[in-house]
Amino acid sequence: MKGLRWYLIICGVLLTAYLVAQYTRPKPINWTPTYLSEDKIPYGTYILRKQIGDLFPNAVVRTAHTPIYNALKEEATAPSSNYLIIASRVKIDKADLAEMIKYMQAGNHIFIAAFELNGEINKRLKLEIGSDFEFQNRTKYPINFVNPLLKREMDFYFERGISAQYFSKIDTAKAIVLGRKYEQKANFVQYRFGKGSLFILPNPQLLTNYSLLNENGAEYAAKALSYLPQVQQLVVDEYYTHPPQKDQSILRVLFKYDQLRWAYYIALLSLVVFVLYEMKRRQRIIPITDPLKNSSVEFAQVVGRVYYQQRNNKDIVEKKINYFLAYLRTKYRLKTTVLNQEFMEALYKLSGVDQNLIAQLIGLIGMLGKEVKVSDHDLIELNKLIEQFYKKDQ
Repeated sequence: MKGLRWYLIICGVLLTAYLVAQYTRPKPINWTPTYLSEDKIPYGTYILRKQIGDLFPNAVVRTAHTPIYNALKEEATAPSSNYLIIASRVKIDKADLAEMIKYMQAGNHIFIAAFELNGEINKRLKLEIGSDFEFQNRTKYPINFVNPLLKREMDFYFERGISAQYFSKIDTAKAIVLGRKYEQKANFVQYRFGKGSLFILPNPQLLTNYSLLNENGAEYAAKALSYLPQVQQLVVDEYYTHPPQKDQSILRVLFKYDQLRWAYYIALLSLVVFVLYEMKRRQRIIPITDPLKNSSVEFAQVVGRVYYQQRNNKDIVEKKINYFLAYLRTKYRLKTTVLNQEFMEALYKLSGVDQNLIAQLIGLIGMLGKEVKVSDHDLIELNKLIEQFYKKDQ
């Protein structure tokens, strides 16, 4: 138990030190681009979701969690609306695009802010996205609007390469350029479909918390979203930021957070160390001892030698007769006070032993019972007859 006590003390000290270090260390900034409306990290969209009502005061804000085809199907009979998508990647297939065109031709508008556009929409719009992104994120790229009413005299500048994306290829016959980077590369475009429009911005981080917390970012986001008309309903798509949960493992919560994941690993390692430590012997090796011998035979030999040396045949005869009669009383429930002809017939019927053997044995018992001194020959004869009876009685 002493070794186990030290093991528990060491584990407790290490665990306490780890917890203190985790509690006192500065919380690192999470730069993961989630674009989730509930995230307050730099690349979440919590601020935009809270302030979106100021941009569209008359609109009812609703969240969509289904694929764009299903979401727009639900909007078929709804009043005029805008559909907003902010995500890292957006994949639109033929069915999605067909439903989007039908939705926009009815007079509704779609605004997509995404780093990557994949699927049928690239082929249909002849659209490709490029980037001047560098690993260090030190360059500030100047961007601005084309519309003189929205364009600033001084370009918009953003840190961490937020505005690095642009359109490396567009169909100038269909696309309307709304914003440019370096006053040359288009980075904000519009496509008209009937009474509605499709707006595409390849820099979704311009709409995140990090961008909106400074004056340039808030102004740019407000002007970019001002292209969406005032409508009765605004649908915020969260399907691309909240995809269906594929991992149903019971450990998914542990592996989602660094602290829980490391706590799980430490617990497993501690368990392995504990098992390896407990594999050692905790007591001395038990010596091998010989099993106890059966001394019944030796005891009988000693007793026999004692009787033999005393030469008291009469006492031996009396004991053997008493044991034999006790055997008959126990097994056959016979009275052994009178050993007559009636007794011998009853014993014969119950035991099935030969009548002559029973007669000889009972006769010898009656004779020896009256003798004062018994010879060795008579003792041996009595023992022989009793042994024969036992064998045939079985």
